[in-house]
Amino acid sequence: MFSSIAEVQQKLSEQKYLIDRTVATIIFLALKLQKPLLVEGPAGVGKTELAKVIAGATGSRLIRLQCYEGLDEAKALYEWNYQKQLLRLHIGQVQNKSWEEARQDIFSSEFLLSRPLLEALLADESIVLLIDEVDKSDEEFESFLLEILSDYQVTIPELGTVKANRIPIVILTSNSFREFGDALKRRCIHLYLDYPSFERELEIIYLKVPEIQQALGRQIVRFVQTIRKQKLKKAPSIAETIDWAGALLNMGVSFIDEEIIRSTLGILLKYQSDIEKISSKVSSYIPE
Repeated sequence: MFSSIAEVQQKLSEQKYLIDRTVATIIFLALKLQKPLLVEGPAGVGKTELAKVIAGATGSRLIRLQCYEGLDEAKALYEWNYQKQLLRLHIGQVQNKSWEEARQDIFSSEFLLSRPLLEALLADESIVLLIDEVDKSDEEFESFLLEILSDYQVTIPELGTVKANRIPIVILTSNSFREFGDALKRRCIHLYLDYPSFERELEIIYLKVPEIQQALGRQIVRFVQTIRKQKLKKAPSIAETIDWAGALLNMGVSFIDEEIIRSTLGILLKYQSDIEKISSKVSSYIPE
């Protein structure tokens, strides 16, 4: 994987993902200790993207499980191929097989449909398992994850315990929709990602939108960081800053003014109430 903390920074930078040494240290230790990494922070600060770039930097295959309320084992771990089982039972009846023989036939790996968690455990190659927005799942699903997070194994009643063929890199993300229990946190190394500093966000803009003029880039970041301090339903994410910069570049804009801002606020803000709030006082937010 990575031989040093500096290499973590370098390899992620090559994937156009910039981190400081503190973040690089936590990632390095999580990988070295083979511990799951729980990444928390506001929406849009690059938590999901971090899993993607780690996969790219390590040459690993990314397997993503998107969490939501009501997510259960059938969608996350496995389910049985019922149609194939029924067909097998029918053949067994024709062959006069006993129930015990039939049961052993249909509850085997041949009839198992692997979902993301089991797929990650069964893989022979290097895997990054992204369990995305785990805070949106139920507490029951959180408890279900504990065996996987601690021992990289899972118990399937009909088959027994399935251990990982190769320990995956596990990254969980959370927007702090709800608090986690101590048991889950104890199994993970914690990383908090916040909105970047002015200098870092400006560096990201220049990296992602290299054609943009430096003066315009500074105006964009100053404006975005100013309105993030306001009470909004959803503050602009880093991705939305990049989108706005790209939009202004395509419009041929060399500096932002009230008219430009009002006409393009829909790229930065996703709620009409936020757009109206910023539009009403836009002149006070424009950087000099």
